[in-house]
Amino acid sequence: MKKAWMMGMAAVLVLAMLAGCGGGGSGASGGKTADGKTVLTLWGDWGGDGQAQIQTMLDAFNKSQDKIQVKYAVQQDVITKFLTSATNGQTPDIVFWDRWRTALYAPKNVLHSVDEYIERDGLNREDFYSEALKELTYQDKLYGLPLTVDTRALFYNKKMLAEAGMEPPKTWDDLETAAKAMTKWNGNKLTTAGMSLGDPGLFSMYIQQAGGSMLTEDNKVNVNTDAGKEVLNFWGRLMNEDKVYKVGFEEGLGEGADAFVTGKVAMLYTGPWMLSTYDKYGKDLEYGIVPPVTGPNGDKGGNMGGFGLVIPQGSKHPDEAWEFIKWWTANKDNALLWAKTSQNIPGFRPAVEDPYFSEDERWKPFLEALEFAKVRPTHPGYSVMEENALIPNLELFLQNKQSVDDTLQKAQTEGDKQLAENATVQ
Repeated sequence: MKKAWMMGMAAVLVLAMLAGCGGGGSGASGGKTADGKTVLTLWGDWGGDGQAQIQTMLDAFNKSQDKIQVKYAVQQDVITKFLTSATNGQTPDIVFWDRWRTALYAPKNVLHSVDEYIERDGLNREDFYSEALKELTYQDKLYGLPLTVDTRALFYNKKMLAEAGMEPPKTWDDLETAAKAMTKWNGNKLTTAGMSLGDPGLFSMYIQQAGGSMLTEDNKVNVNTDAGKEVLNFWGRLMNEDKVYKVGFEEGLGEGADAFVTGKVAMLYTGPWMLSTYDKYGKDLEYGIVPPVTGPNGDKGGNMGGFGLVIPQGSKHPDEAWEFIKWWTANKDNALLWAKTSQNIPGFRPAVEDPYFSEDERWKPFLEALEFAKVRPTHPGYSVMEENALIPNLELFLQNKQSVDDTLQKAQTEGDKQLAENATVQ
């Protein structure tokens, strides 16, 4: 259900899982080591390099004290397995949690609130990104702490932009002008796309830039509006008049080919998870990054995603699980170790203030964007609505099979139906 929101991150996870999801076993909660330590199990779906990064943190925690030992068990379908475990007594103690899931699963009474721990230990909630805490909250109860925060920024090919004689874009108008200048066609064949428009899930970012929102305050779909029309008129102009992109262009380059690395796409919105990939595989790629551009009236917009650590309701050792979560997410040194190990931005603000981030210019646009980025609405049916109502209609629009008005009207009508049907989680 997170297809559109997290395409970039999902790609990383899929690669990681293919690389290393074979091990782990069920890893249920419980047990003691020979020297009396309480054994905790952490479940997650990060394999490969991600598994190694998590293990670095577990090793550091296990060495930091003599009462708790945490083990990591990779799960191919962590949510299905987690929900099953809640009924068969095989529940883990901690779950590496994609935060968008909270509104879907907190109503099922499978997560343990951490409010009492935060109050007891005197943690300052302002030390964490407020939007990330919001995404871990359901009906005023907090169900974990944020481990990572991420958002999109605009990556651009420095050489192509310089050859076009332009500066990095700051507005929609700048973006359109630069995209047109960097687009190349060979007859009827697009050879270089000036701007990637391959992710319709970014509609939620664009509609913020147009001064709108995805849902109203009373949780109705809010896309069939002037702001929604601004977005689709802009996309339509880029696609059909400026011809800066063609549906399916990136997929047509062949398996394993990255359009930005190979110079086939001049600009795209993606996240910090791609920094190491571009550095590793883009030997000849010179790129710059700027925050998301502003809309026609100067409005800013960005989406925040990321992961957290949560305690299942069925954990046999919730107190010890909290000690581990607090150690990892609410301690500057440990959060910074995680940042350096995984190349993720931690959810703990004091760690983000470290020179590690301020002295590397590549982090700056993401940190700027995180100050105004919003998490997706915390309605239980939101992700279902986006996946089943909004995205299919946007895809038809991008394929030039549906008008602006029809797209937005259908998305709103079908979306409201999806929200109503999923307002109560079973």
